[in-house]
Amino acid sequence: MIHSYRMGGLNIVLDTCSGSIHLVDDAACYLIGIFEKTPREEAVERTARKFSLPREEAASVYDQLLTLKEAGKLFTPDRFAPMAGALKAKTSGVVKALCLHVAHTCNLNCSYCFASQGKYHGERALMSFEVGRQALEFLIAHSGSRKNLEVDFFGGEPLMNFGVVKELVAYARGREKETGKRFRFTLTTNGMLIDDEVIDFANREMHNVVLSLDGRKEVHDRFRVDYAGKGSWEKIVPKFQKLAAARDGKSYYIRGTFTHQNPDFLEDIRAMLDLGFTELSMEPVVCAPGDPMALTEEDLPIVLKQYEDLAELMLQRRREGRPFTFYHYMIDLKGGPCVYKRISGCGSGTEYLAVTPWGDLYPCHQFVGEERFRLGDIWQGVTNTAVQSEFAACNVYARPECADCWAKLYCAGGCAANAYHYSGKIEGIYPYGCELFKKRMECAIYLEAAKAVEGK
Repeated sequence: MIHSYRMGGLNIVLDTCSGSIHLVDDAACYLIGIFEKTPREEAVERTARKFSLPREEAASVYDQLLTLKEAGKLFTPDRFAPMAGALKAKTSGVVKALCLHVAHTCNLNCSYCFASQGKYHGERALMSFEVGRQALEFLIAHSGSRKNLEVDFFGGEPLMNFGVVKELVAYARGREKETGKRFRFTLTTNGMLIDDEVIDFANREMHNVVLSLDGRKEVHDRFRVDYAGKGSWEKIVPKFQKLAAARDGKSYYIRGTFTHQNPDFLEDIRAMLDLGFTELSMEPVVCAPGDPMALTEEDLPIVLKQYEDLAELMLQRRREGRPFTFYHYMIDLKGGPCVYKRISGCGSGTEYLAVTPWGDLYPCHQFVGEERFRLGDIWQGVTNTAVQSEFAACNVYARPECADCWAKLYCAGGCAANAYHYSGKIEGIYPYGCELFKKRMECAIYLEAAKAVEGK
């Protein structure tokens, strides 16, 4: 499967199933487009005529393409489909990551919150140390031979239960020595409760910190307000700046959400850059169609153009020696995710589970509170094996809509939660999200291609 596109003056050709990226001139790009459906002599003749080339030159281009095909770098057939189920079966029963919902409550009242202001359609609650400790033991017991384990402290607002977070990290560090496991922690916070103690702790113990900021003050304060309706921008920005400055090279992300109210999200990224942040992420809101915040078809061309302009801004700043990272443009063209990851995706419901304050298990944080998806608990383990089997069978080849998509081995079928909330089934797709993902991949590949060209 081939995907060709032009960006920044470059003709970029992706061979989906080999992962090969080719930069070609106009004639080669045209010839690639007709290569498989046109006999050699006709293809050469058409190319020579269209681009006013000597026939010998067009024939040489054709033969180069044929050599690439024979080398498995162009027009590569899809041989991965038979592997999908077998690869997933190899990790059956092995859990590598937990999302610990240490707080089903929040000190902000964000109207677009998928978690119902932290309550997840239920009661407000804080996780006890005893539940958290059992969750860590569940992870250790079900991690098989894996040495590296991941735990995300999530909410609501996890810093509303900071004491338990500290206790759980200390407990896990002690268990590392006893079990040979290694824990990697992440904290996601709205920043309202950050202080010097939190900063010191996060920079000592957290592999990554995700900081929620929507960009421009007027955009952020439209939705991210406290229960008195007051915006949080002025309170959290200085705290985020202090924490980021103290990270000393450790990972952090400023994570924003853009909605129908700000499809021009590049202006929010510029605002983040002006504040001194360089590790950035902007996520599209996912909410019910008809919601005033939901992205519309009219927003789509604006958003797609924003992604392209973002790529150009990144290229410009890289040339100026002022680079920054955009999470969705991080891509490794030489290695990248392994075949298993490309086929199976994030592992929600199998390798990755969410734990509620009461110890219930769900496939991921976006399914918490939906009883049909409750998998079991941290004491008995997974008892709802039927639902877990649905997730185990949910891979890119389980989605008919993905069959002819050039990006399928980059998104691995996309987010099961978004698919379910849009289509009613986890093996469905979220078409709007598909369009955004494909544009992000085009931009990410373009940035790497431009780097390679400039490097030469």
